[in-house]
Amino acid sequence: MSRPDPKQVKVMTDVAGVPQDAEVSARIANSIGPAFDGFAPIAGTLPMDLEPASFLLVQNAKVSK
Repeated sequence: MSRPDPKQVKVMTDVAGVPQDAEVSARIANSIGPAFDGFAPIAGTLPMDLEPASFLLVQNAKVSK
């Protein structure tokens, strides 16, 4: 996953039921951006790959083997 921009943050928070204005979206994007940049070199190599919703699927697949 790439660094989210303020528009993406706005959509995600609206979907989550936590609406906010454009200024807050920009601040959120700027504050979490460095974390995404830090994981960029290893993105795609982790079992849950920065997307925790699929973590249980990965864990269940390992148990099934």
